[in-house]
Amino acid sequence: MATFPRSPFDPSRENMRAIGEQALDYVINFISSREEAPASDLDGAYELAAALRASPPEQGLGFPALLQIIDKAAQKAYDTAGPGYLAYIPGGGLFASAIADLLADTTNRFMNISAPAPASVQLEANVVRWLCEEFKLPPESLGVLTSGGSMANFSAVVTARETYLGEDLQRGRLYVSEHVHHSITKSARLAGLPRAAIRLVPCDSRLRMDMQALSNLVREDSKAGHKPFLVVGSAGTVNTGTIDPLEEIAEFCSEHDMWFHVDGAYGGFFQLTEAGRKRLSGVESADSITLDPHKGMFLPYGTGSLIVRDGALLKAAHHEGADYLPTSSADADLPDFADYSPELSRDFRGLRVWLPLHLHGVGAFRRALEEKLSLARHVYDALAESNDLEVPWEPDLSIVAFRPRSGGEAAAQQLLNTINRSRRIFLSSTSIDDTRYLRVCILSHRTGPERIDEGIEIILKAAANL
Repeated sequence: MATFPRSPFDPSRENMRAIGEQALDYVINFISSREEAPASDLDGAYELAAALRASPPEQGLGFPALLQIIDKAAQKAYDTAGPGYLAYIPGGGLFASAIADLLADTTNRFMNISAPAPASVQLEANVVRWLCEEFKLPPESLGVLTSGGSMANFSAVVTARETYLGEDLQRGRLYVSEHVHHSITKSARLAGLPRAAIRLVPCDSRLRMDMQALSNLVREDSKAGHKPFLVVGSAGTVNTGTIDPLEEIAEFCSEHDMWFHVDGAYGGFFQLTEAGRKRLSGVESADSITLDPHKGMFLPYGTGSLIVRDGALLKAAHHEGADYLPTSSADADLPDFADYSPELSRDFRGLRVWLPLHLHGVGAFRRALEEKLSLARHVYDALAESNDLEVPWEPDLSIVAFRPRSGGEAAAQQLLNTINRSRRIFLSSTSIDDTRYLRVCILSHRTGPERIDEGIEIILKAAANL
């Protein structure tokens, strides 16, 4: 049998096994130490970053030395994979997804056109179809996995723009609440719409989009000769996890012939729970929905999705052919995802969703999300009983916002600093109506009742000692 020279980038079997075992040992130790690890550790982080500024060497280094650098860099950071990370909506980093990425990156199949790897594409298509079915979208619905909610929102805005405006972009007007994620307004600008096209709708006392204000703006713009074409509702705002009145927005868009997009990047996956479905009622009427598996399914950062009621409209907004591409798929159940997205080349995102779903089962995710809703309610009830704190909004989902009853901005910052110095929990703050609030964001699969009870104790003690 003829032998061929081995690529210099393919280590021997022995070396591959040694490197793999070292990496796996590191992963196991990393996951096992999350309970004791600080929720945030930036002491010396910038000095470390400066020390690591260097070009790659001409001659390669050994793997153990490189793994040590990776570990040092990972330690000096917010611990977004830990149970005490309650500052922002985290990416949980499931072990099964890490294994999926190893397998996907090694086999390295081309995924965005079905012809080069139809069976692998089918696995990703199964994930997209499951998402459409969970949100009760019709058989003609379709979607894509994206790098995150920002790209999903961008494609949604582009699809609505193409469907309703064509080339006449200057007349278009889109409507978002004042608490919408900034990626929506950024997407509108990137989609070629003028800044004047973005209309901010005031919110009611519960921080939900005010429907009367929306109606007034649309009527005003129509009389001025503009073309209202898109309303974006939030299925969980970043600041407080508030859900906009989705049913009312859906009816409004139907009456006024407008596209209804739901940004469910954070909160959409609570649809898997009974309580979440009730609170998200109306999402099933959306024309498009953004969902982030790297949030509500605890997957690694870089895993978002967009599902669209009419897949043909998504394709019409994104399709561009070329003679050098493989033959297009003629199977409606096996799409060429490049036709539905700005991307041609990308990684096999579907496997990092498909593998954990099949390894753990959907029920495991459902139960975990139910727990997060319960924990958020527990935090709200405990903090609301304090004489030292103001907790104005009951949580729709898994975010609780609060502030000191007195002392203003300075007291809020002092409280945040004291809480975070515990290194057992890590919180963030935001501004709502020009007032500073701290936030507890619960959406890590590793955050359980014990850490939440510990966090409540830390918060209450810090508030009492202001």
